[in-house]
Amino acid sequence: MHSLSVGPSALRSCLLLLFIHMSAPVEAKRAHGGRAQTRRVQQPQQQQQQQQQAVAYRERVEGAESFPLDFTAVEGNMDNFMVQIKNLAQSLYPCSAQKLDQEMKLNFLKNASVTCNDGSPAGYYIKESKGSKRWLLFLEGGWYCFNRQTCDSRYETMRRLMSSTKWLQTRTGTGILSPQPEENPHWWNANMVFIPYCSSDVWSGATSKTDPSDYAFMGSLIIKEVVNELLTKGLDNAKVLLLAGSSAGGTGVLLNVDQVAEQLKSQGHHGVQVRGLADSGWFLDNKQYKFTDCLDTISCAPTEAIKRGIRYWGGLVPESCRQAHVGEEWKCFFGYKVYPTLKSPVFVVQWLFDEAQLTVDNIHLTGQPVHEGQWRYIQNLGQEMRSTLRDVPAMFVPACLSHELITRTHWMDIQVKGISLPRALHCWDRSLQVNRHANSSHGNHQKNRTPPSRGCPLHLIDSCPWPHCNPSCPTIRDQLTGQEMSVIQFLKHMGFDVQKMAQQQGMDPRTLLGMLNNGS
Repeated sequence: MHSLSVGPSALRSCLLLLFIHMSAPVEAKRAHGGRAQTRRVQQPQQQQQQQQQAVAYRERVEGAESFPLDFTAVEGNMDNFMVQIKNLAQSLYPCSAQKLDQEMKLNFLKNASVTCNDGSPAGYYIKESKGSKRWLLFLEGGWYCFNRQTCDSRYETMRRLMSSTKWLQTRTGTGILSPQPEENPHWWNANMVFIPYCSSDVWSGATSKTDPSDYAFMGSLIIKEVVNELLTKGLDNAKVLLLAGSSAGGTGVLLNVDQVAEQLKSQGHHGVQVRGLADSGWFLDNKQYKFTDCLDTISCAPTEAIKRGIRYWGGLVPESCRQAHVGEEWKCFFGYKVYPTLKSPVFVVQWLFDEAQLTVDNIHLTGQPVHEGQWRYIQNLGQEMRSTLRDVPAMFVPACLSHELITRTHWMDIQVKGISLPRALHCWDRSLQVNRHANSSHGNHQKNRTPPSRGCPLHLIDSCPWPHCNPSCPTIRDQLTGQEMSVIQFLKHMGFDVQKMAQQQGMDPRTLLGMLNNGS
């Protein structure tokens, strides 16, 4: 778990405490009963051989350190298992001469030429886990700017996303960045790295600041430099590197995951398995509900904003995607265009009705009821999103109206087909380990060819046709009053007459919603 600073005698005490803690249940069983308990502890030779073979197979397939704990053995009683882990950690706490630090600490890049928009140093937050060979690098999101006017406006109103001058010294991780096993059951013990977004270029730029009054756009170079520095902190011995991100950071994952894999291979680190986790970064280059001039980030159509931005940023895209869209490299910023060209495995997390997508499409869900034309547009958006994700083998796509998920404290509560996102990611981890040893190829089309184990599906997408038809969706609040809205209130606001449809069917509205969702 965490590294401990102890002397030899204290270490012996800690080991003794650990032995007593782990062996106590067995000793208690022995004390209560003679032969029957002895048979339970001393298993038949054949059963021991089978267990040894199973362990050897798991280490061969998954890697001895792929997972800090064997969760597959305790899935039936995970809550109790987590309590035991926390009790063990607390019992070992007095043995440590140092406080178990749960926070990520700020490090500015040593290469001072790689900067934020305003020329201030770029950097990253890190919480190391010495016993783990798994690394999670998270790319922050936060929209973009695409010309001098929009960047000047962004600098006045969102300076934290363009400068490091007021960054805090520490950050506390939440969701998949949380160090708490009850909030983050499968990644809590990984080495955590949070890379703040201060380049405004969807993590694509490679342009330095040439004039004092101008801006630098170095998102792609920031990722490269962070990886280079992490190689001196243990990344060189890693087994798995998960490049994750939300919103613009999610798009940044799609643009950079192959670059990170190639960077490590070119430096001789062939043993590191590089994967991507793109959250809320799968945007569509569709037509707006109502066309507006490209005057600011919010109202500018996605295609036009990216066309202008990629030139202004000196943006880079994956080479394979660039070759597929010569002269139209801007298309590589859209998930369904870039994903088929990627070599690294990527898990896609996407709300079927993404709030940021609706915003740039000029659908603004304020206190006023949605018009019929807007309602049809929203439904069509869900259908388009579902269509573009059809060939993605590993994904989690709830039919909710929201934006970003993996760093939310409630990320474990959302379910698709009865499966939570942490569970789906764990299934994906396991399937990649199996496929890695079954195939020599590393292309997306070779990944996940082995069918997932029963109860461990990877292609998770709701089929119900309107926002929040999934009962596990996040709480909805009225944007004017801030009050919570029930699903029925929300759907009525969206122009859907739940009561009328339920009355026609002769059932309770909630029963109708439940029945419709069960078919998802």
